Amino acid sequence: MRFNYSKICSDLISGLKEREKEVISRRFALNGLKRETLESIGEDFGITRERVRQIQKVAIEKMKPKLSQYQKVFQYFREYFKKFGNLRKEENVLAELGGKNWKGEVYFLLTIQKPFQRFLENNDFYSLWTTDLDFFLLARKIIDSLILQLQKIHRPLRFDELNPGVEPHFEKEILLSFLEISKKIQKNSEGLYGLKDWPEINPRGIKDKAYLVFKKIGKPLHFTEISKLIEGSHLQTVHNELIKDARFVLVGRGTYALAEWGYLPGQVKEVILKILKGAQKPLKKEEILEKVLSQRLVKENTILLNLSNKKYFSRDSQGRYRPKTEII
Repeated sequence: MRFNYSKICSDLISGLKEREKEVISRRFALNGLKRETLESIGEDFGITRERVRQIQKVAIEKMKPKLSQYQKVFQYFREYFKKFGNLRKEENVLAELGGKNWKGEVYFLLTIQKPFQRFLENNDFYSLWTTDLDFFLLARKIIDSLILQLQKIHRPLRFDELNPGVEPHFEKEILLSFLEISKKIQKNSEGLYGLKDWPEINPRGIKDKAYLVFKKIGKPLHFTEISKLIEGSHLQTVHNELIKDARFVLVGRGTYALAEWGYLPGQVKEVILKILKGAQKPLKKEEILEKVLSQRLVKENTILLNLSNKKYFSRDSQGRYRPKTEII
């Protein structure tokens, strides 16, 4: 159902004084105007912002007797909100009800008629409209529950993996509407939901994009391969970012892996030291080779050469290696 919101609003303000008409039109962006603040309108009229507010309030009271003529419009609005759990992000409300040309008119009609309520944008939520405070409180409870779920799992989830933590379960369209008002939970380009500061959700710069490449491919990669997979990146920039970020470990010549996969940082001799210290007992050459090769893409001779460094390692009569006492 479509209404001529422009005609409706023109009728509602038709009985107002000229100044009242202008205040309403400019405050609510009617007739293609840009929405203005109380201050800017007051400056033009040479009056205070509070006086502009009073004019606006009086004008709205004058229009209320006419609202009964447009109950079909407001019923249509109520049915629209009901589809989305009686709550909707303002950006979506204005686009879906007002289209390209009547966003200001829809905003105005929602403002002057109960039960529609507007909540201003803050650090946690985008501006939104609801038909009842209780629905907003419910949405906030569900969002808080989802945030805890994401923090516990610490990875992005598909929509069908999200658990609102309340009964009864909501239809998909309603839960999506609740999610859209949250600034803390966001959806990435792959349709996964996570916390806004996660690189999987909002990658910041080359290093986060490289991190996402590793997560997607799931194996060590040469920095030239990573550069090819990051649109508009430069080889040297990619290499520099990988070197500086502790999330990445150099495991071979120009080849990196994620530290979270269990790769140890450092040169080959440092890796050997960490392996021996972690074992808390001497290890045979074969054991060391196996463990280091799981950490580094190097030749066995490179490992043996480092292992022969008497400054760091000693070998007992049974051919087992341990760190030098002074290194420990």
